[in-house]
Amino acid sequence: MQFYGEGIPGVNPGELTGRLIVMEGADGSGRSVQMEILRDYLENKGHATVNVGLRRSTLVSEELREAKEGNVLGEITRSLFYATDFADQLENQIIPALKAGFIVLADRYIYTLMARDIVRGADRGWERSLYGMALVPDLVIYLKVSPAQLVERNLRKNAMLDYWESGMDLGLSRDSFDSFIRYQRLIQKEFALMQAEYGFSTVNGNLSIGVVAREISNRVTDILGV
Repeated sequence: MQFYGEGIPGVNPGELTGRLIVMEGADGSGRSVQMEILRDYLENKGHATVNVGLRRSTLVSEELREAKEGNVLGEITRSLFYATDFADQLENQIIPALKAGFIVLADRYIYTLMARDIVRGADRGWERSLYGMALVPDLVIYLKVSPAQLVERNLRKNAMLDYWESGMDLGLSRDSFDSFIRYQRLIQKEFALMQAEYGFSTVNGNLSIGVVAREISNRVTDILGV
């Protein structure tokens, strides 16, 4: 394995014998369901897995949740909060699991964090430097779902649209529905720009759960030979 940049001091990527698989996609893309299906698939094949995701650090996750609810963070502070959350999980969960030979399944990774920041005005070079500590995954699956379908799925699940996933802080529109569509289009545009650089494996998330799961398992099999 290798790091995107300087990585974590004292960590030799050559000692990381496990595999890192990332699942990216907006809320409503079916990402969490597909992660569960993939985990079961791999464990049935005899592979030990570990799940990680955004805002799961024991160091700052609770503080970050409270700050987001209060809408009290500036752009740079929020970016650094998320980067701290990621760095803590990288050092204390991801790297130890990879060193032990586990398959680490990441429910979103640095790409969502970077896209969110850039859409909100962050410099791309600064973002790449900030996340130079990250390991390069063995596979990145991006579940791409049309914004209209995302709206439908989120409303069906929660009966309302999330403030942040709608980009309401950006002032794109006073209407949450319209803001959600505009914001998701901006995020998808950023993912399209990153795809060439980071080599995402895009899957059509508009399709049924079973069809998407088979596509993902096929791509995992190609990479891991399971």
